[in-house]
Amino acid sequence: MIIKHLDKIPQVHKTAYVAQSATICGDVTIGKNSRIMHNSSIVAEGSSIEIGDNCIVLENAVIRSTAKYSTSICNNVLIGPNAHLVGCSLEECVFIATGAAIFHGARIGYNSEVRINGIVHLKTLLPPNSMVPINWIAVGNPAQLFSPDQHEQLWEIQKELNFPLSVYGVDRPATGESNMQEITEYYSKMLSSHKDDEFLGV
Repeated sequence: MIIKHLDKIPQVHKTAYVAQSATICGDVTIGKNSRIMHNSSIVAEGSSIEIGDNCIVLENAVIRSTAKYSTSICNNVLIGPNAHLVGCSLEECVFIATGAAIFHGARIGYNSEVRINGIVHLKTLLPPNSMVPINWIAVGNPAQLFSPDQHEQLWEIQKELNFPLSVYGVDRPATGESNMQEITEYYSKMLSSHKDDEFLGV
């Protein structure tokens, strides 16, 4: 589906392929010979998404931008099934494996790999020719790598990034308190902009 959002119409190169069950919404540009496969969602909300030439986006992948963070994917990038990317930048020849997640403000350097279920966290810089192992987490600038059992060490870096403030504009709550009312109100207001979306075809 091609959807006009906030008066922005996706621009898909004539040599690209978008599966009928995929969703392309808003200020999205897709380059030459790229392939967007079934049930993937590419949704620009408040800033642009640029996908270069010869990129492959496999089934059920989600690529998003936000008002604060655009998304840029250079040429010859493969994004695996069920991957999630939001507000990040990928240089050329990057491989994002099945189930990987790349978060706001992250940058993935040339010829790097994020393997199955790997995570590149908020504002992380992964240098060229890097690799995030299966289930591992990259965080920091430059990136440090942590296995899933190293939560305390990871948290020492991650807490300074203040994910709720950076992403939702809401400070981290005190212990025992919740900021979910503020976050859901923020999302409800932001997502209400889709009420006027216009379906333009497949």
